[in-house]
Amino acid sequence: MTAINIERKENLDYKSNEAYKSLRTNIQLCGSDIKVIMITSTAPNEGKSMVSFNLAVSLSETGKKVIFIDADLRKSVMVGQYMINMSVMGLTHFLSGICKFEEVVYSTNYENLDTVFAGPVEPNPAELLSDISFKHLISTLRETYDYIIIDTPPLGNVIDGAIVAQECDGAVFVIAAKFVSHKFVKNAVAQLKKTDCKILGAVLNKVDMSENGNYGKYYGKKYGK
Repeated sequence: MTAINIERKENLDYKSNEAYKSLRTNIQLCGSDIKVIMITSTAPNEGKSMVSFNLAVSLSETGKKVIFIDADLRKSVMVGQYMINMSVMGLTHFLSGICKFEEVVYSTNYENLDTVFAGPVEPNPAELLSDISFKHLISTLRETYDYIIIDTPPLGNVIDGAIVAQECDGAVFVIAAKFVSHKFVKNAVAQLKKTDCKILGAVLNKVDMSENGNYGKYYGKKYGK
């Protein structure tokens, strides 16, 4: 397995670190049968890729063996966002039959964390993710890793996330504060409910901390039970 150095552009402050620890704990409390978790959003630019990778790092820090898979085959930001300075093979290479899986999985500078990048943009990402190869891959990885974190495209835009959801045990929605409408979120949640994937909860992202006192009320009203 090739090793790769991943540098996070964002510097997590104390509150951010505590938020990821809280998210990690909530994931762990969902039970040992929740191993394959997709992170999605309703629209682009809500921060799902950052949340999914930081969650994977946080889980690996507990000693769990974790693999992060970038399944956003249409508009991946991972290579640019995390300053990867080498040419990498990715999920599209594997699903297209160009590479073996061991050629697209990388060990990282974070202990216990491996990663698979998306690879080049393909004209048929939904078809690739629907292929039996993806199903077999997730099934195989379940035997090796404690957690499989999958970053998927926004559910409000394309069907890819719903396809990936069929292989997952749970899903987490990333919702950027004051960014998308309540109706848009409800439509995306309804789409996910058509799969067998359990909705574990939501992460309210990009919160203006100067207005933090108002968000408990806002979150409960808009996205709570």
